[in-house]
Amino acid sequence: MVNSLHELIGLSIAATDGELGTIDDIYFDDAQWTIRYLVVDTGGWISGRNVLIPLHALTGTDWPDETVRVNLTKQQIKDSPGIDTAKPVSRQHETDIYNHYGYPYYWAGPYMWGQTVFPSVFEEKPFEDPQRQQRRERMEQKGVDPHLRSFNEITGYKIQATDDTFGHVDDLMYDNKDWSIQLIAIDIKNWLPGKAVLISPERIRDVSWSEKKVMVDITREEVENSPEYDPANPPPLGPTFGIYRRFGLPHS
Repeated sequence: MVNSLHELIGLSIAATDGELGTIDDIYFDDAQWTIRYLVVDTGGWISGRNVLIPLHALTGTDWPDETVRVNLTKQQIKDSPGIDTAKPVSRQHETDIYNHYGYPYYWAGPYMWGQTVFPSVFEEKPFEDPQRQQRRERMEQKGVDPHLRSFNEITGYKIQATDDTFGHVDDLMYDNKDWSIQLIAIDIKNWLPGKAVLISPERIRDVSWSEKKVMVDITREEVENSPEYDPANPPPLGPTFGIYRRFGLPHS
């Protein structure tokens, strides 16, 4: 199933030996549209700094208890490389973080998580995803590295369709198994009162981080006919939504 990133913000992070803090932000890469890190506000017990938790560390989410559990000790996290969340995260910094925890690099391999398709140290045999591999090859040919982006930052970005500018990014919906971003919730209440709709990130042509805009290769009418988003009833990951989620077109 899919979950909302908004629902993750504010959840507690529990290490194997105590509470670490709360989720303050979420970093995803805008090349693979996959969540890579949780940004944790430690509440001051680690010199007042935030820390990045790679998804490899996650062991489960206890929604009733509003807690995400990680297979790390508080000391491991305290000794992790420092991070200035006000600045871009470099590949070298990511390498330092992954080396510290001993995790395999997610950028070293043909799959979403490097040599695997899920963010797990112990992984089943990966399957081939031709479309994802083709996108990675195009990216490498252009000499472009994946960029980590902030969920808090992109929330509120305006939507630039092929024929109009309207609405804004309201939420991102992710697959809770591989942590890929499957759907983008767009608030269009300034155009159609009371309505929010869902589109696939595959319809994003570009993101202008300087202009705070998301450019999509669909028309205003296509957005209007996209499925409505109801936060109380998230969409299933099934054939009904398969024609527009991830690689497909907006559902009509």
